[in-house]
Amino acid sequence: MTETSAALATARWPLTAAGEIEWLRELAGDDGLTGFMPPALPDAAWVLHSMYEHELGPTDMSYVAYQRAVLNGGGPEIIPGLDPAEVFAGTVGERPGPRWRRLLWAELARRTRDPLVPEGQLPCYRSFPSLREPDGWPVGITGPSEGSLDRTDWNRLVDILTKHSPQGAGTRCLAYYSPLLHGAEDFVNLHVRAGALADAKALYDHPEEDGWTPSNLWAQDRSWVLCTDYDLWATKVAGPAPLVEALLSDTAIEAVRLPWAP
Repeated sequence: MTETSAALATARWPLTAAGEIEWLRELAGDDGLTGFMPPALPDAAWVLHSMYEHELGPTDMSYVAYQRAVLNGGGPEIIPGLDPAEVFAGTVGERPGPRWRRLLWAELARRTRDPLVPEGQLPCYRSFPSLREPDGWPVGITGPSEGSLDRTDWNRLVDILTKHSPQGAGTRCLAYYSPLLHGAEDFVNLHVRAGALADAKALYDHPEEDGWTPSNLWAQDRSWVLCTDYDLWATKVAGPAPLVEALLSDTAIEAVRLPWAP
């Protein structure tokens, strides 16, 4: 984060009336504690949050076991070629480092023979069950962020939304943040912000939102809405078919349709 981006986010995305979320409450039929999950409007796709893999590939040691070994005084010799600083020094929402590459969900699913998303479920910590047992994911793979997009995906998503909004970069938008993102179920002082899509990338650096992307972002004309649920590893984008098709065909974003969660 730079002072310039933080200042831009503060100036361009001020708080607005919490009542702006009432239409979302009716649309989703819930209280929005983890985010308001919209139905298809009339179509929808799920943007899978990015994960990354070290150039050494996955190891035979779980992240939990590796962390324990490091805390017990181990160093780079635990896994030759892997420095603990590379594993633990990354910033949430950012690529861990130059020796890490993006690992597509589709690639990992082929490798593990786990379903991309288990039928009837949503992308979350239950995904890729073969990597959860017995002691968690292996060192060498960073799992997707929960409840927030990483910066690269957020920026690309904003670009796609801009191309498929009638007013383009000038589209007026609103952003809602779940109270859980601030560590409390405070429904009195809700964070609802208003701004232009042209400035949406700056939201990533808003100093009052702790590096979280919005739980919901939507066009003021209600033509599209996205939801990044606090408990999920993916962001649902509901809107017109051309927008959804653009997400599904994009080479920088990994998106899927989930027939059981339209």
